[in-house]
Amino acid sequence: MQRASLDKRPQDVARMFDDVASRYDLTNDVLSMGQARWWRRAVVRAVAARPGERVLDIAAGTGTSSEPFADAEIDVVPADFSIGMLKEGLRRRPDMAFTAADALHLPFADGVFDVVTMSFGLRNVADVEAALSELRRVVTPGGRLVVCEFSQPVWRPFRTVYSEYLMQALPRVARRVSSNPESYVYLAESIQAWPDQGRLATRIREAGWSDVGWRNLSGGIVALHHGVRT
Repeated sequence: MQRASLDKRPQDVARMFDDVASRYDLTNDVLSMGQARWWRRAVVRAVAARPGERVLDIAAGTGTSSEPFADAEIDVVPADFSIGMLKEGLRRRPDMAFTAADALHLPFADGVFDVVTMSFGLRNVADVEAALSELRRVVTPGGRLVVCEFSQPVWRPFRTVYSEYLMQALPRVARRVSSNPESYVYLAESIQAWPDQGRLATRIREAGWSDVGWRNLSGGIVALHHGVRT
């Protein structure tokens, strides 16, 4: 199996997501064995957006993570740096305010959001600390951060099984359902290289967020990290 480099340039990562946009949500459902939908619901509960609040959903892809907010009449801005993802999202939900945005250089003024959330996107930015600082810049004092990202299973025997699935089964399944299966080799490698729950919490604190904590989902396959801008 050809191994993908983790040293991809931002434009290469954007192009990769452009290529998989049309079947991205279907592929995620298949590869996660349906867990992706539960993770999205957990994010909505963690964000706990209230009427009158404004939510930035960065790395929103085709907008599936933003839809529950829009359906609840919450002011949500789905943003992504993949134009292909945004076009697919706009085709499906023309009522949502899809916005082209790079997490490292957000096109928003300081303190204009009450909540910023990012699901499965932080892992793909070139500078994690800079992105976390940029997210902090655009939320109001007291504003909240919710990051949903792959993490490390907490049960050691399962961790080995999970690693084998990522590197062997996931790319094989992706070849059956994805429009660009080799992209999922890169995604599998990026998940393995990502810091565990505690180390990510430390990076979030170092970016200036306070009251940082996390909650494990699916035994630690995914973790929801949260913080507050003071």
